[in-house]
Amino acid sequence: MAADINVGLIGYKFMGKAHSNAYMTVDKFFDTTAKPVMKAVCGRDEKAVAEFAKRWGWESFEILWQELVQRDDIDLVDIGTPGSTHAAMAIGAAQAGKHVFCEKPLAPTLDEARRMLHEVRTAGVKHMVNFNYRRVPAVSLAKKMIDSDEIGEVRHARFTYLQDWLVDPEFPMNWRLRKESAGSGAHGDLGAHSIDLAHFLVGDLASVVGQQKTFITERPGEGTSSGITATAGEGTEEVTVDDASMWLAKFANGAFGSFEATRLAPGRKNFNRFEINGSKGTLAWCFEDMNWLEFYKTSCREHVQGFRRIMATEGCHPYVGNWWPPGHILGYEHGFVHAVYDLLEDIALDRPCRPDFRDGAQVVAVLEAVDQSIKSGSWADVERIE
Repeated sequence: MAADINVGLIGYKFMGKAHSNAYMTVDKFFDTTAKPVMKAVCGRDEKAVAEFAKRWGWESFEILWQELVQRDDIDLVDIGTPGSTHAAMAIGAAQAGKHVFCEKPLAPTLDEARRMLHEVRTAGVKHMVNFNYRRVPAVSLAKKMIDSDEIGEVRHARFTYLQDWLVDPEFPMNWRLRKESAGSGAHGDLGAHSIDLAHFLVGDLASVVGQQKTFITERPGEGTSSGITATAGEGTEEVTVDDASMWLAKFANGAFGSFEATRLAPGRKNFNRFEINGSKGTLAWCFEDMNWLEFYKTSCREHVQGFRRIMATEGCHPYVGNWWPPGHILGYEHGFVHAVYDLLEDIALDRPCRPDFRDGAQVVAVLEAVDQSIKSGSWADVERIE
C-alpha cells in the first residue's frame, strides 16, 4: 500500500487551485508509491480560505503560515504565494523538518535564494521548484531527443514568452506590478520559465547582456482583482517593475541564446515558445499548441525535407501513458500533476528532486546577471551556484 504524505499548502488563489487539483488527481491516474493527504491550506482571509478548503478538499485551514509549518501532521509544505514571501516560508518549513515545494521564481534576490538553498540542505529535506513546463510531455520528449543526439550539437536557442493581459493602460495595479512583492515584472515572472527551459534543454548560461523597459509607468490604484481581471480603486500608482525584457546569452557549451518576455504583446495569451537549432536538425514548441513538437531533420531526403509535427499524446511519450488514449490532448493542469507525482515519488523513494532549489537559485542568478548587464551596459557573467 502507498504511504501517506501529509501536505500543507500556503496560498489559495491561482496557484492554490492548480496545486490543489494536482493533489486531488495524482493518485487517480498514477500508481503512486506515496499518497498525498490534503491536511491543511493556509491563507490570511479566514472566510475565503475556509471556503477554499471546503471546495477543494482540504481537511483544515490555518491563518498563519508559521502555525501551518509547525504542525506535527504536516510532512510537505507547498508554497504558492508571491515571490517576496517565499524565503521566510521555505526557511521556516525546512527548519521545522518539512519537505518544501515552492513556486517560481524561487526568490526575488540571489541572496535570499542562497539562504533558502542552504537551509533545505542543512535540514536534509527534499526541495523542488515548480517549473511546470518541464513536465509537459512534448517538452520532456524534446529533452529526450536532444540527449539522444537527434538534432546534433546545439548551436542556437531562442526562448520567447509573450502575454497581453497588461496592454490596457487602465488595467489597475496589483502585486505583480510592485517590485517589493514581485521582484521584477515580465523578466522574472515569465523569463524565469524560459531560463529553466534553457537550462533543462540546452545547459547552463554563462554570460548575458540585456535591456528592459516599463512602457506604462503609472496605473490606476488597486481595487479588487481575480487572476488577470481587476477593477480599479482610487488614485494612481507608479509601476516599479519592467513590462518587457529582451536579452542575449552565451551558453557554457558554446551555443548562442536569445530571450524575450513581455506582458504587452496584443493577441498573445500565453505564448511560451522555444526553438532549438542543432547541427542535425531543429526542435520547436509553443505552449499555446502544447501537445505538438515540431521536428526538422537534415538527413531526410531532399524531396521529403520539412518540419514534421509530432503529437506527443502516445503512451510511449513521457507521462502520457497514465492519461487518455492517443490523440486525447492534455492541458495546463497536467504539468502540475506530473510535478506532484515526481515530487511524491522522490520523497517516498528518497531520490533527489529536480528542479531543486539549486536549480531555482541558478535561474535567479541569471535574472540578476541580466539586471547587472543593463546597469553596466555590457555583458555580465552568470554566477555559478554549487
